[in-house]
Amino acid sequence: MKLAIVTDNSAVIPQEIASHADLYCLNIPVTIDDQSYIEGQNLSIEAFYQKMAQSAELPKTSQPSLAEFDALLNQLTHDGYTHVIGLFLSSGISGFWANSQFLVDEHPELTIAIPDSKITSAPLGYMVKTVLDMAESESTFEAILETLSFQIERTDAFIIVDDLNHLVKGGRLSNGSALLGNLLSIKPILYFNDEGVIEVYEKVRTEKKAVKRLLDILKEKTQDGHYDVAIIHANVPEKAQEFYQLLKESDFDDDLRIVPFGSVIGTHLGQGAIAFGMIPKV
Repeated sequence: MKLAIVTDNSAVIPQEIASHADLYCLNIPVTIDDQSYIEGQNLSIEAFYQKMAQSAELPKTSQPSLAEFDALLNQLTHDGYTHVIGLFLSSGISGFWANSQFLVDEHPELTIAIPDSKITSAPLGYMVKTVLDMAESESTFEAILETLSFQIERTDAFIIVDDLNHLVKGGRLSNGSALLGNLLSIKPILYFNDEGVIEVYEKVRTEKKAVKRLLDILKEKTQDGHYDVAIIHANVPEKAQEFYQLLKESDFDDDLRIVPFGSVIGTHLGQGAIAFGMIPKV
């Protein structure tokens, strides 16, 4: 078996696999003031948040190119790959996963699986690492997919945002509209539900209380095993560091790192968001 893994640039890829020969990434364009950008090519994360702050309109994202994915599958066949796993951002916030299914039968020379990750950002990057690690240890295709299914079922992400407008106007928050009139009195904690849709988990009165509740949720969710955990922030590294310190002071002992939300997810959450993503170790 020669296996390729294809993801998109909403995933935060762990540094140790970023240059892996079997890893391929589809780009998700971000449009700001009618100008299209690709993070890592003509846009840095820092420049994205600067441009978003200066723009009168919210940025917009597109889906990855289905034609580009189709062409990549042709190239992978030419390069001798026999199997492909696609891991893309949740079907609950993008239509690309559903559209990508049409290509599975178009390439009969490849064995292709595209499970719905139901997540994005750092947890999605950890899933990619799982696939590459298992492939290198010569696990079977079926075993890799079974492990991915286990991870997807137990992966969580919880988010505090400064401004719900980004999510509501972008149609990414299923039950957010009713909250807009109450923003001054609540600080909602959001999460990816079982269908990979972002919705409100709890309503908390202040940001301080919301962060403390975020800490409690993380400890509750990780008490049944060992997890890779990422603190993720939208251009507020000081908030991320404060949350990191809270975890360390509470004797949280799972693996922990701090990463930024890139332009794709930052577009929908807005500046100031802080979150954690967790995925079981395998």
